[in-house]
Amino acid sequence: MPTYPIIKPIEILLVEDNPGDVRLTREALHENKVNNNLHVATDGVEALAFLRRTGKFADAVRPDLILLDLNLPKKDGREVLSEIKADPLLKRIPVVILTTSDAEQDIVASYDLYANCYITKPVDLDRFIDVVKSIEGFWLSVVKLPSVDD
Repeated sequence: MPTYPIIKPIEILLVEDNPGDVRLTREALHENKVNNNLHVATDGVEALAFLRRTGKFADAVRPDLILLDLNLPKKDGREVLSEIKADPLLKRIPVVILTTSDAEQDIVASYDLYANCYITKPVDLDRFIDVVKSIEGFWLSVVKLPSVDD
């Protein structure tokens, strides 16, 4: 009987304060049936605590991919991105900006802070699900991600 390697789930950190967008992202990831674990942080402070494994997140896994909203309470996405990319232990984790802003200054600022890509959230429900599926298809199926160093 052949043995197949156990494929480790992809760990995704979604940093999003809108419960509706969290639900839609979860549904879109589930529909594609890619083996993943979605972790959610609802503000920038919580996201950094998760990534740095502090407080209640001491046992958190290191994500393979971060989906980051820019407009967050406590600490906005730009600050979070800046801290991630300045941290030698976190900077290799790909960060996809997934936000409602299509302002040129936000796009430029995000890339200046080393975002791996910038996607504007569509307001249409079906289009939003398509966007999440395309993120998953590209980042989890096409791209070779770096190994997680713990």
